[in-house]
Amino acid sequence: MFDLDEILKSRRDTRHFMHDEVPDAVIEKALQAGHWSPSVGLTDATKYYLIKSAEIRKAIKELFLEYDKKATNQTDNEQQKSQYQALKLEAIEEAPLGLVICYDRSVLNNFTIGTVGSNESIKFSAVCAAQNIWLSLTEQGYSMGWVSILNYYEFKKLLGFPENIEPLGYFCVGKPATNYENQPMLQQLNWKQKSETPFVEEISILHKKESEIKLILDKVEKSISTEFEAALQHKIDNKTKPAGSLGMLEVLAKQIGVLFQTLEPKITKPNMIIFAADHGIANHGVSAYPQDVTRQMVTNFLEGGAAINVFCKQHNIQLSIVDSGVNYDFSTNVNLISAKIAKGTQSFLHGAAMSSTELDLCFAKGSEIVKAIAKTGSNCIGFGEMGIGNTSTASVLMSVILELPIEDCVGNGTGVNDEKLQFKKEILKRAIENYKNDNDLDSKLAYFGGFEICQMTGGMLEAYNNNMLILVDGFICSIAFLIAFKKNPGIIQNAIFCHQSAEQAHMKLLNYLNGKAILNLNLRLGEGTGCAVAFPIIQSAVTFLNEMASFESAGVSQN
Repeated sequence: MFDLDEILKSRRDTRHFMHDEVPDAVIEKALQAGHWSPSVGLTDATKYYLIKSAEIRKAIKELFLEYDKKATNQTDNEQQKSQYQALKLEAIEEAPLGLVICYDRSVLNNFTIGTVGSNESIKFSAVCAAQNIWLSLTEQGYSMGWVSILNYYEFKKLLGFPENIEPLGYFCVGKPATNYENQPMLQQLNWKQKSETPFVEEISILHKKESEIKLILDKVEKSISTEFEAALQHKIDNKTKPAGSLGMLEVLAKQIGVLFQTLEPKITKPNMIIFAADHGIANHGVSAYPQDVTRQMVTNFLEGGAAINVFCKQHNIQLSIVDSGVNYDFSTNVNLISAKIAKGTQSFLHGAAMSSTELDLCFAKGSEIVKAIAKTGSNCIGFGEMGIGNTSTASVLMSVILELPIEDCVGNGTGVNDEKLQFKKEILKRAIENYKNDNDLDSKLAYFGGFEICQMTGGMLEAYNNNMLILVDGFICSIAFLIAFKKNPGIIQNAIFCHQSAEQAHMKLLNYLNGKAILNLNLRLGEGTGCAVAFPIIQSAVTFLNEMASFESAGVSQN
């Protein structure tokens, strides 16, 4: 079989194999064909692992069966469920050879041409390799079947793969036992028909936005009854303690009571949201960590292993994770809120980080997420973030919004050394000098902003519209709050600044906002950890207001 068209047409995702061994020469030729496939930036990130062990294949089969049960239960239609169960979806134990095609994410720790736009390009290269292998096997009279119905986390553990090795799936390899009547198996079984020709359409019109997505902000200040405020202050002062002796707890109790307009405020269904995204400026070496750490940490959040997971669990806070723009395609079956604008912003060193449309989408998506949480009955929401390079973005935003020298707004971030800190300052100073756009707030945000920062801003403004208590984490979250404050100053009455970050610029920012942080623990982690750690103190403020005895009820003299 030498005609390329015939090879392409006869390639099958095979599920029925003969038991004949696959000669070494056949697999070597096929893997060489895979090696000849395109490799972005010549990264050679694609790796191959052969599975011949019956014990290993049995264990992989068990993984498949376990996950296949979940797939079956996705439908309540009994006929559809029965049809699905009748399909043969794998030949893990029947095929004489198993092949695992992987890509190595560790190549992203170094700058590689072609990966800046999308880290996923190394995955695409591995898929090209899989297709070449498939075609080579077909030409030699063999075939392959792609098994993707697996828990990939357990699959990697089973095979002993390190964190940086990502499998495309398990591939069954052998001599096909049928040609499926010269058509795809699912088509032969009348599961679904493949169209005769591909969908093709020429795009000849440049589509410009016809209407802008605008976040409608309520700028009408909330009126506060001075009579009610006096009654609340009397209740606080009349507790069995010297006036003011509970310090900041009394300030918090009054703020929360005034916000909820009740003498007996309650915090219900507290929620913590982490917004995660990548930043193009990270490609210039401003961070101590490679950009791929964003993806790694989001995975850690989803698996419950991060500091914020521990603290939220400790204090019974609901945790939500948002993909605002991580340079990675997460599985659709993970517990992740997808609000991806793009796979990271562009570098603002020489151009805009995002478009005005993307900025508007950030505000809208952040608003939608918080609106959905408010509908659950939550009246308290904390904001956290994750994104390699986002302290650089936050520092530049602080500089251009408050018109401060960049030197006053830059810190060590996640832990850069003094030499790297100086380099970081110089890069950011150059970026600001290159800015020639308009001086309005949104123009600055589109040019320098981060997806997660602007989504937090949209979320905070929505929380204000829903009269929610807003817990602000460290420096980066405070920048998001600064933007919200610039858009609607009334939001300050909803905000509790949970901790003062180790970033040197955070104190300047808090002073500008006339805000005082509850904690100063030298934190510089992000993730919303400051909010979660401060939460029991906020609860204590509410508890003393509601449960502590008054002088009258306790029969204690005030004199």
